[in-house]
Amino acid sequence: MTTREVEHEITIDAPATAIYRMLADVVHWPRIFPPTIYVEREATGDDQERIRIWATANGTAKTWTSRRTLDPRALRITFRQEVSAPPVATMGGTWIIEPLTAGRARVRLLHDYTAVDDDPHDLLWIERAVDKNSTSELAALKTNVEAAHAADTDELTFSFTDTVQIDGRAKDAFDFVNEAQFWSERLPHVAVARLTEDTPGLQHLEMDTRAKDGSVHTTASYRVVLPDHKIVYKQVTLPALLTLHTGQWTFEENTQGTAASSQHTVTLNTANIARVLGEQATVAQARAYVREALSTNSRATLGHAKAFAEQKA
Repeated sequence: MTTREVEHEITIDAPATAIYRMLADVVHWPRIFPPTIYVEREATGDDQERIRIWATANGTAKTWTSRRTLDPRALRITFRQEVSAPPVATMGGTWIIEPLTAGRARVRLLHDYTAVDDDPHDLLWIERAVDKNSTSELAALKTNVEAAHAADTDELTFSFTDTVQIDGRAKDAFDFVNEAQFWSERLPHVAVARLTEDTPGLQHLEMDTRAKDGSVHTTASYRVVLPDHKIVYKQVTLPALLTLHTGQWTFEENTQGTAASSQHTVTLNTANIARVLGEQATVAQARAYVREALSTNSRATLGHAKAFAEQKA
């Protein structure tokens, strides 16, 4: 069996401890790393954790389970996939953060891997995926850690939630959102919906959505389906005003029926505010514009999910 080893590195203008903290907190990885769709902690210990990751590799969405060992003193995090996704047979590596000065550090990302049946074509596929993802992740880590020290970070990245109470079952409301292939028939603001699910629970959704002014916008997202209570997504084609859009649909039964919620986390693209909203537009106006646009669609979807579930009750 051929084992390949590769290393990537980058220098970041931030304290080594700040970089380590961002790498250690996997829950926020979808916001930091472009390939990462969703991460879920399955088990944790003093310095060990088991995580499940949904991410893209060479444009293909995959999921795998890894175990990580965290060493905050040495500023190292080692990882090893427990359940890999073909064509990967085994995969592991280490994040190493090396302080250069009080406010600067080198980050090294090491990988070792093998391919199923030692196939040379698969080894090349993995090599390309590791190189592409590692380069992307290190660049994104640099951008996010350095931006975390900027005064306006919290203003540019923000979250909000819309919730409706449904007199019906959580599963029926969940089914409405999960069955997005029918949204063009069920939702007035969706002109076209194209849903593929090659791996159960891992979806790619492309939509043509109508705005209030009549214009149509195409968006694409990867969705992770966790029956029958949550659907998490990451938008991979973004409107001009955003550099990030992640979210989740949740369905929780209560004494009155079901609370269905749509949560969004977004980061504004300040470079496009003037072009989209006018030269005098402010960040506050862009925040309000984005929130209203996304909430309008979320509330419409939740309203139709409510009607769908209550009709079945």
